[in-house]
Amino acid sequence: MKSLDEVRAELTAPGQLFEMDEVDIHGVRTRVWKYASPSLRAVLENSRGHGDKPYVVYEDERLTFEEHFRHAATFARRLTERYGVRKGDRVAIAMRNRPEWFVAFWGAAAVGAVVVPLNAWWTGPELEYGLRDSGAKVLVADEQRLDRLTDVLPGLGVATIVVRAQGTPPPGAEAYESVLGDVTETALPDADIEPEDDATIFYTSGTTGRPKGALGTQRNITGNTLSLAYAMLGAGLQAGNPIEELANPGRRITLTSLPLFHATGCHTVLVASAVLGGCIVLMHKWDAERALQLIERERVTAFGGVPTMAWQLLTSPEFDKYDTSSLASVSYGGSPAPPALLERIKEVLPERVPSNGYGLTETSAVTTYNSGINYLTHPDSIGPAVPVCDVKVVDPAGADLPTDEIGELLVRGPNVIKGYWNDPEATAQAFRDGWFHTGDLARIDADGFVYIVDRAKDMLIRGGENVYCAEVESAMYDHPAIAEAAVIGVPHEALGEEVGAVVCLRPGLTVTPEELQEFLRERIAAFKVPTHLWFREGELPRNPAGKILKTRLRTELIG
Repeated sequence: MKSLDEVRAELTAPGQLFEMDEVDIHGVRTRVWKYASPSLRAVLENSRGHGDKPYVVYEDERLTFEEHFRHAATFARRLTERYGVRKGDRVAIAMRNRPEWFVAFWGAAAVGAVVVPLNAWWTGPELEYGLRDSGAKVLVADEQRLDRLTDVLPGLGVATIVVRAQGTPPPGAEAYESVLGDVTETALPDADIEPEDDATIFYTSGTTGRPKGALGTQRNITGNTLSLAYAMLGAGLQAGNPIEELANPGRRITLTSLPLFHATGCHTVLVASAVLGGCIVLMHKWDAERALQLIERERVTAFGGVPTMAWQLLTSPEFDKYDTSSLASVSYGGSPAPPALLERIKEVLPERVPSNGYGLTETSAVTTYNSGINYLTHPDSIGPAVPVCDVKVVDPAGADLPTDEIGELLVRGPNVIKGYWNDPEATAQAFRDGWFHTGDLARIDADGFVYIVDRAKDMLIRGGENVYCAEVESAMYDHPAIAEAAVIGVPHEALGEEVGAVVCLRPGLTVTPEELQEFLRERIAAFKVPTHLWFREGELPRNPAGKILKTRLRTELIG
């Protein structure tokens, strides 16, 4: 088996697809992918080469790459001529996953506008905040999002386009279909766009305070596809597969319920599929049985989501009723994956190897990636960093820590965003000397594999002992009755905090608090075993990225 260094040397050699260059980005010399697309506009133009292959499937609707390009080009023309949108203007999108999301995104990006994907789960005041904070010139929204803005929309001064309007749009808004009109454009409006120009503003989830707008560049978002491709190709090469075979994989058909307004859904699914000619099968809302139906109907080859989605899919009582033979890969990220998930994949999808990755809104998705032989040998790792990224862990004072020491994970590379929109103070705190301070606790082993221990804010201290929530949750997932688990800190006068856990049980299975505690005592130290247990019906609350909202759980249960 080839080493990571050998694979890297082979794939990044001069003249190879993954050759790197070095450029100055904000005063920091940075490795970049030499052959990454220079802009989203270039990605869109090149996507026409995929012709009549379907790009997006939504229920019974389909758009080929050529059809999509013409829709996007027409929408781009309407933005410039009807609304006066120019390079640098912000165009906001607020809707659930639909084909119009694609057209609005690519149409705005093609003229150099800064695309602002707003969280479709937000309330009216939150949407208003995003529009005001970003200074959006145009809003493309579905009716549900628009209803939340009814009272404030007239005062926002934002031109509004309503997608799939059932009735007459409110005053000041126009129906998407009437704006688009006849799809006749075959060329994009003129625009001069450079790699370091602003491209997107993705708002962070806001679970710890007011959302911050992560300002990404063209290079940030277009480079992600090469990072993803390198990680997938590199794992196969490391395992000994011929590079000729790896360089010509079958067409990727991806099923996703990940929201497109999240960096993973947009960067790693929407944009990467446009580059690689893959098809995206959209889910309006996550449902494990519906996912199985679509896998069978569309011959889906790849499924992506958070670990919980993968677990629900693979443990569904309906799993054996559907043909999942086309499914070649299951990837997940966003939170640590329990080891039981790998065992389940081995059981129901033999000869398929899962993959896991790590990235944040601020790192434009992929930073590390773990797949293929690496996943089998390091199943609890998020993998090594891709070649253009540097990672390290530091102590609270900012000093570098040695191998396997736990500290805050820092990331540097061309994927790291410029900073936070209109927030110089938060930018100065999180971005220093080219390094982004993630807030995640991690360790890096001698081979360069990164292991996420927990979010720093989720770590609790019981009587002076650190308890890392991910470790406790992983142990809980080993119990056959546990479907979901979230560990939180419970205030205690003497100890400071005690360990608490909120759990959801799998249908038809039971476990008492005492039985679960006894089960855990055999797996983790006694001080890590939850002394407070809450059993909850249904599912745990999550943000659109699939991460459990522990702040909400603490508020509901503890106050």
